[in-house]
Amino acid sequence: MKLKLNIIIIIFLSLFLLNCSKAEKGEDTKEKTEEYSEYESSEFAELTQKQMNAVGITLGQIEMKELTSIIKANGALSVPNNNKANATSLYGGVIKTLHVQVGDYVKKGQVIATIANPEFIQLQEDYLTTVSRITFAEQEYRRQQELFDNDAGAEKNLQNAAAELKTLRTKRASLQRQIQMMGISPGSVSNTNLKSGLVVTAPINGTISNILLQIGSYIDVSSPVAEIVDNSSLHLDLQVFEKDLPSIKVGQKIHFTLTNNPVEEYDAEVYSIGTAFENQSKTIPIHCKVKGNKNGLIDGMNATAVVSLNNELMPAVPNTAITSSDGKDYIFLVTKQKSEEHKDEKSQEKTVNFERVEVVKGTSEMGYTAITPVKSIPEGAKIATKGAFFINAKLSNSGEHEH
Repeated sequence: MKLKLNIIIIIFLSLFLLNCSKAEKGEDTKEKTEEYSEYESSEFAELTQKQMNAVGITLGQIEMKELTSIIKANGALSVPNNNKANATSLYGGVIKTLHVQVGDYVKKGQVIATIANPEFIQLQEDYLTTVSRITFAEQEYRRQQELFDNDAGAEKNLQNAAAELKTLRTKRASLQRQIQMMGISPGSVSNTNLKSGLVVTAPINGTISNILLQIGSYIDVSSPVAEIVDNSSLHLDLQVFEKDLPSIKVGQKIHFTLTNNPVEEYDAEVYSIGTAFENQSKTIPIHCKVKGNKNGLIDGMNATAVVSLNNELMPAVPNTAITSSDGKDYIFLVTKQKSEEHKDEKSQEKTVNFERVEVVKGTSEMGYTAITPVKSIPEGAKIATKGAFFINAKLSNSGEHEH
């Protein structure tokens, strides 16, 4: 009986100790999870002097630098209407040949296309007939003048001959002009050289931006064959907000990049400032003339511009003091505070603690970038002026290692 009682007591004690052990393990796991979670979100990194020397991390302070303040604005490239043109024909007809393609550069007067129409032959025929009739009319006028001078002819006949000659000469001048407008020299028109086509020429120097018809298409006076754009007078039209308007002046230099090519930078100069708001955007149009290199620029391209203003004294750090992560920019502030992982540790080697502080970047010039810290930074505080990238890497790697 006593033996059975001892066995039962031993079983109960074993079960109790097993449960206690599981509970302790659960608490231990929970504490580790909490420690990891707390460290994972830490913004602190700790480096030894040896580590800092190895990657070239240097310390300094936020400086007050005289940098050029800027205004950013969006806009688009455009060409004034007086630098755009349509190559059209003054007469209807069927397109016989096309001599250009989209992107070709043409000079004023260069042949764009030829047009055929049988009516053109009729016009030249009328011209030749009129020239022949003028020869006869001149002879008749001289004959009547001679008869009148010798009292052998009536004055009325002389007057009729003079009127007929004048009418024919007027018609010849009209037909000459029409033939010239067709691109045909009147002197080249003969019975054996009648032309059934005329040429369409470029009205301005420029680049072919569009061809609207094809060979065999019928063209009338209202139908252009091609569109021509003179990019030498390319303008940049910007939209500037009302608050920035007082800072814009005629003659200011503009630097801009294309939306589809942010690497290449171009220059422009403000020549006109709008006096009315654009639609509902509450922006004012600023017109700039593109200067220098225009390669790759086309009418209608979107652009982002930077307007340089006067120099201002502003807090700035070396470019090497800034690092980016997840779309945000940071600097590293020297602090006495440690991460949760190292709070209770006592290292034999001297270390430097860094706190990651988010900043908003401003203008960059001569190796320095203006910054606006998201949180206040004590005056005279030390920061990492070089090697921010490596500190940020250390911060990330520590989190991964702990994980």
